Parts: sequence; C-alpha cells; structure tokens
Amino acid sequence: MGRKKKVSRAQMRKAKDRWKSKEWYNIYSPVMFNKSEIGTTMSNDAQSVVGRTLDSTLHEITGDFSKIHIKLKFKINDVVGSDAHTKFIGHCLTSDYIRRLTRRKRSKMDAVFDVLTKDGYLVRVKPLAMTEHRIQSSQKRAIREKMKEVVEGFAKDNIMSEFVKGMVFGKLPVEIFRVCKKIYPMKRIEIRKSEILKSPASTPDEGLEEEKPEETEDSGETETDAAAATDEPEEEVTADAEIPPDE
Repeated sequence: MGRKKKVSRAQMRKAKDRWKSKEWYNIYSPVMFNKSEIGTTMSNDAQSVVGRTLDSTLHEITGDFSKIHIKLKFKINDVVGSDAHTKFIGHCLTSDYIRRLTRRKRSKMDAVFDVLTKDGYLVRVKPLAMTEHRIQSSQKRAIREKMKEVVEGFAKDNIMSEFVKGMVFGKLPVEIFRVCKKIYPMKRIEIRKSEILKSPASTPDEGLEEEKPEETEDSGETETDAAAATDEPEEEVTADAEIPPDE
C-alpha cells in the first residue's frame, strides 16, 4: 500500500486562509423581475464575480408554482458592496414540460425569429405551436408566417424589458394564438426559448456574442416525438397564461 502524502501545517493554514479571504455575494434579478434575490456566490474578488451566469425558475421569483417550468438565465454585470446585480440573457421551457404538450395525431411547429425591440435589442425568439389535429404543409407555412408577423410587431412596439415580460408571462403567446387560430384550431402556443443576441450600441457591455440563425425545424406529425408522452392522460398543463377559448 502506498503511503499517504503528509500535509504540513503551513499548507493546511494556507488552504484555510484562502477560504477566509472569500466573501459571500447576494445575487439579484434585474428590475424587470423586481430585483428579487435569486442566489448567492462566493469570491475573494468582486471583479471575478462579474460575468458569472446562473439559472432560476420563474416560480422562484414570483412564488407561482405554475411557472416552475420556465427557466430564466441571468448574467452578473455589476457588483455593489456585497450585492451582485444581473441582466437577463435568455429563457427556456423545461424539456419535460414540452414532452407533456406533445401528443399523437397533432402537428408541432417550431420556428426561429431574430427580432429588434423598440430600444434596439436583437432577440432570438423560438416559438412553438401545437394544432388540434394534423395539418398540411401549406397550413404550417401560413401559421409560421403569422407567428413571425406577430413576434416582429410585438418587438417593434415594446422595449426589451416589456418584450421579455410578454414572452415569459404569456402575453405574446396569447397574441400569436388569437391570430393563428383563424388559420386552423390551435391547441397551444408557447415561446419555448429566447436569447439576447445583441444590445444597443449605447450599451455595448450588455451585448452577447451574436450567433448564426438556426434552421427552422419542421417536425411535422408528432408520432415519434410523442412516444414518451403516450402513457400520460390527456390533460392540460398550466402554462404561462390561459389561452382564450375559440371565439
């Protein structure tokens, strides 16, 4: 058997001193989410805290358990004393929530749009649409065109903070639903993911590296996608906002 490596008292003291030199920082969400405390982090230098990222659910911020499937992504951009302030960099829906929305004999449509907000933020938005039954390719194209029209218009009329709240709290999906149901009865509209790609020239420190747009996914019929959900009962899952009944 090999001998255990001896650790000198000086080395042990040095390791303890490194921990003692670190401080705790409280992390807060941006103003659009009411500056709620969303976590803590430790560091021996305030500047090393800047740039760290973390995830939080909308449930943790609002206390509403029905929002637990919405994951928000933040990045620390400023430290004042022991308080670390963040900016919103994107959001996504949990994979298990999306699987529960998927059912047989329906069509699912994913889309990717890069839109510009009223105050100059470039945002990548990825909506998801579910129809009551299978539909034709021409109907899918028409629905995607309407989704793009609504998302671009909503972004043009709102500053970034209002646009983000519209995505995660359900106002934007409701607007898309009302327009698309005129083409074909819709089951569900969600904004499954978003990313802040670029901020205005006046705030270059807020920007993120711009990515190439993804190709639009056409999943067509959802026989394969729904395999994991076929044993679940046909029930409606609480989403960001109540979708209005067909008029």
